[in-house]
Order: sequence, then structure tokens, then C-alpha cells
Amino acid sequence: MQQQLRNTLWRKAFMAALLLIPVFLHAQVTFTDSNLPIVIITTDNDPDTGQPMEIPDDPKIPASMKIIYRPDGTRNYMADQDTPAFLNYNGRIKIELRGSTSQMLDKKQYGWTTYENNNTTKKNVSLLGMPSENDWILNGLAFDASLMRDYLCYNLTRQMGQYATRTQYCEVIINGDYRGLYILQEKIKDDSKRVNIEEIDENASSGMALTGGYITKADKTTGGDPVAWQMDSYQGWPTDFIHELPKPEDITTAQNDYIHGQFQLLESTAGANNASVANGYPSVIDIPTFVDFMIINEFSSNVDAYEISTFFHKDKGGKLRAGPAWDFNLSLGLDVFGDRSQPDVWQFSNDDNEGAKFWTDLFNNPTYKCYFARRWHQLTQPGQPLNFNSIEAFIDATEQLITEASVREQLRWGTVPNLGQEIHFIKDFILERMPWMDANIGSFTACSNITVPQLVISRIHYNPSENTEFPESDDQEFIQITNAGAAEVNLTGVYLSELGISYQFPVNSTLAAGANLYIASNPAVFEAKHGVAPFGQFQRNLSNSTQKLVLADGFGNVIDTVEYDDDEPWPDADGSGSYLQLVSLSLDNSLASSWVASTSDALSAGGFGAVSSTAIYPNPVENTLYVKSAEALRSIEVYDIYGKLLQSQTVSSNQLSLDFGAYSPGMYIVKASGANGTVTGKILKR
Repeated sequence: MQQQLRNTLWRKAFMAALLLIPVFLHAQVTFTDSNLPIVIITTDNDPDTGQPMEIPDDPKIPASMKIIYRPDGTRNYMADQDTPAFLNYNGRIKIELRGSTSQMLDKKQYGWTTYENNNTTKKNVSLLGMPSENDWILNGLAFDASLMRDYLCYNLTRQMGQYATRTQYCEVIINGDYRGLYILQEKIKDDSKRVNIEEIDENASSGMALTGGYITKADKTTGGDPVAWQMDSYQGWPTDFIHELPKPEDITTAQNDYIHGQFQLLESTAGANNASVANGYPSVIDIPTFVDFMIINEFSSNVDAYEISTFFHKDKGGKLRAGPAWDFNLSLGLDVFGDRSQPDVWQFSNDDNEGAKFWTDLFNNPTYKCYFARRWHQLTQPGQPLNFNSIEAFIDATEQLITEASVREQLRWGTVPNLGQEIHFIKDFILERMPWMDANIGSFTACSNITVPQLVISRIHYNPSENTEFPESDDQEFIQITNAGAAEVNLTGVYLSELGISYQFPVNSTLAAGANLYIASNPAVFEAKHGVAPFGQFQRNLSNSTQKLVLADGFGNVIDTVEYDDDEPWPDADGSGSYLQLVSLSLDNSLASSWVASTSDALSAGGFGAVSSTAIYPNPVENTLYVKSAEALRSIEVYDIYGKLLQSQTVSSNQLSLDFGAYSPGMYIVKASGANGTVTGKILKR
């Protein structure tokens, strides 16, 4: 009954809002060219009438689409639609209406999928420079006379370092009818370049397999999907949660119960003010994503935040994460259904769309609020995404980009009577909003100088070679982590925080000073190959091209970051049998020059210690380099600073000499391996 009442009130509010929109006789627009990309959609003919089909809410219907976009960024012309060099896309799609409230407007929004010419096979394509995929959206900018609230907030979110849908303005023609200015953007879905999780196996019912991946949203039920569960809120009515991935019709009871349980755990720990990294809310959620999600929604005073169009995602083995941020058309002072987007309220505590209780409970927790305040302070500094000068410059550039199209938008729909005035309103709102947040956000002194352990990502095997004994490359992957500090580290709360690979250290696990450990993709294969058991198993697999690895503590404070690459100047460890090895723990491991490619399989505890009493001299060297050791040496390798192997010798001696006379001046890496391990040195050639 309460839900029915809410839906009735919502419909009445919407109809009242429509009455406030001035009646405008929509004009046909003669459209020939644009400074923006041009999207031309032609639906297939109806077999009964012979006329182009109308685009329905559901199902998607077949159509053809062309995107005119000159690669040099110059002006685009309708006359270019038959010039292949100027077509960013020319192929088949299936298209439908999308949105909820926006469908009641004359200007519609669309969801569409790219297909092969057979109309059966989905086709991944790169559109307007965005990563290749097949599911896309044409955002009609509903209710927003500034034409930029979504565009601004999505771009700011990405600048903050979180994924948000990529966006490109365009002008759209459907069946010969000019439809106005749109944003061509990505649909939220699991993909390595979008929400970088992998969909849970349909048969997953227990253990690690049950932990991900999921995409869940708090939203209205007007789209027809059933409510998975509800959570209490402080404003007096529940918030509905809906499955996005897997789809509601595909999710099993065990999977529903698991992901619901994660939200219940967040609710109970946040409600109990439990900030323990062992069993409090930091053990459940990825705090940086929750903080950034709240910041972008509070900065914009988004009236739909927390209760509508609010997404969450979770990868296998990873923490529950907030986002991607979505739907900002009612924000920055605009609310056609009331007067809720004010500069002096918190949207999670405004007696309206507050969402589940955990949002307010998190903010009221002193530790979480400290991190919230610290991040807000960081983001608003000069040169940062939420600094007003940066925002104003972005708004001004966007206004310049869309001014021409806004004139046609006004002529077609009558929704943009004064673009400049709308943009001034947004700027004035931000100028009032930001000082209010500064004054009400609290201090970050308690979390301003967090000390993190001296853990270092020191070896990475991302694309092992295959052979008859170990035929699967992915099964041989590993990461080494070394404690470079002088004290034992308690690893409770430490985790790999960047999506793509997941691992959380067990509660009360430790790593001694100077010691190292391995986490592997397949522990059994690792032990069979290297003769030592790894510490743990990470989920998913390392990229064979480039990947960012971030080691963080329980609150998301970064301990170490490495973003490796399979191209120069990074050493060649791409399928060659080599792995990346950090030359020295004292070097910056974010630099390619700090790594070499190694082939040693001796990964035992002693295998990574230095060969005792080994000397490599002189340093700097001019012509001859000497290596002496108390134990017999087995091999000597010389690399340039980019990791290219220059010479390799198999030896059985305590000493030898290396000719450096032919080498150019610069830095070189020398590796000496013996029965007790390997020692690596950086040698300067004069």
C-alpha cells in the first residue's frame, strides 16, 4: 500500500510538472551541417504498411545507422553520409525507447545495440573514440535547459578517477526528422573498459564463485523489473533494490541471497558505527568509491541520488563498490518535481529521496566523515576536478561546443530559451553550494597523515609462456609483495583495490620485515612449477597488455601502485617466459626503468635472497666488470635500462669478468644467480 501511494504521488507530481512546461509548437528544422557528429537512424519498413517503423519502448526493432564525423574535427555535413572516409559508423543496429519519466516528453531517449549485417550477431564497435562495445544510449537531456548537467557530472566523475559513462555530443536525425541535440554515451554494463567486472557464472552457488560479479541498483520499478529486496530509510519509506547483473530472470536464489547479504552487512556495520578493518564497514565496502559517489552527488545536489538510478557493483573476491554515478538531469538547482536541489542541504538527509539508511550512517561515522572531508578538500584544490576555476573552464568550453546546436534544439523543441542564462544559473549554484559544503563537511585532521606499511609490489608475472608441462598461461600468473620496512606488518584490511584483479588478505595475517609473499592465480600450478606454496589466490587474471595494480589499506589509502605495460620502455615479459622483477626495493616501481625481465623459476623463500658475499665492481665501470662470490655462480645476465637482455652466460665459477667496453655510456642491470639466490645491481657505464 505504501509503495502504491508513493507511485501515485510520483505520477501526480510528474503531471503537475508537465503543466508547468510552456506549450510549444514543435517546428521542423532544415538541417544540413554541424560542428558536432551527426547520427542518422533509419528504421526498417513495417511489413504491413511499408513505412518506417516507429521506435517502441520494447522490443528493439532493426534499423540502419550512420555517424558522420570527420576525423580531423572539421565541420560535418549531411552530404557526407555516402562518403566512407567521413563515416565513423555505417551499419545495422536494433533500437528502442529508454527512460522512465522522460518517455512522457515529446523528445525521446533511445537505447540501441550494434549488430552485424545478419541482424543476429551483436557487433562490438568503437564509436567517436570510445572503447569498442555494442550497447549504447542516446541521452535526450530531458528537462535540462542547460543541456549539460549529465555531461558535466559524468566528465567530472571520470576526472576524479572513477568510471562514468563516456560522452559525446551529437545531433540526431531519425527517419528524416531532425530530433535535436543528444549525448551519445555508453550503457552501464560489465566490460573491461566500462564496469570492469566479470558476470558471475550462472551455476555459481557457493564459495568464492558466489562472490561476484554483480551490478545492483536502487531505482524506481517503472521499468518493469521486479524488486529484489527493500531496505529501510530514515524518511519513512523503503528503498527498492533491483538486479542489473545478472538480470532478474537469471539470478538464482543463492546469488540473490549473497549480494543481498552484502548490503545487509553494510547496513548493520554502518548502523553500529563499526569502523574496524577486520569486521566493520571497511571490510565490506571499497571506501574510496563510496566517498567519491557521495561527493559528486552532493556537489551537484542530485535529487535522485541514493534512491533512484543509484548503482553498485561487486567483482568476484572484491568489495562492494558504489557507482557508476548516473542520472544528473535533476541536479545543480534543477528539480521539475519540487524544490529539492538546494545548495544548503545534504541529499542523503533531506526528508525525501534519502535512500537506504547506510548512506546517512556512513556520513555520521567520524572516521568515514574524515575521509569524506579529506577527499573533498583534495578535489577542490587548484588544478583539481572540483576546483571552481577548473569547473568554470569546462562549462565554458562545453557551452562553446553546443551553442550552435542549442539554437536548433530551441527551434525544434522550445526547451532552451536562453542557454547563457541557464549556464549562469549553474555557476551561481556551484558558487553557493561549495562554500556550504566547506562549512558543513567537518575536519579531516584525524586522517590527514595516515601512515601505510612499506609493502612493495616487487614481481609480476602477467603473461607466462606455455609448454607441455604447464599448458595454460593464466594458471601460472603471480604477484610478489615484499615488506620493505623494518617491522612486521599486520595485513588485516590490505587488498588489491583496482578492478580487474581481486584479493583481500585474511584477518590477522602478517608479513615479517624484509620478507616477501606470493599471491597466484592457481596455487596448485604455482607450487608445482616453483616448489613453494603461494600465500593466497587472486581472482580473475592479469592483463597481457597493460594493467594498474593498486595495493591499499582497509580505508583505501594507497600503499603501492604499479601500472605495467607490454610495450617499451617496459621490459619484455609478454609471453616470453619472463616476469617483471623490481631491480631494487629502493627504486620507484612506477617507472619502467626500475624493472627487468627475469626468467628464473627459483621462487623459494631463499630464492629471492641475495647470493651471500657477492660483489659486482667497479661501479661506475669503463671496460671490464668483475663479479666475485663466496659460492659458485650459475648464470650472469646483463640488461639495458629498458629491460632488453644484452648478454647471458651460463657459468660454474666463483668469479668472472664481463666486457663492457662496447657498451654506450648509461645505466645497465647485472644479475648474478647462484645456488642460494640472485643478486641484482645497477651499473653505470662511463
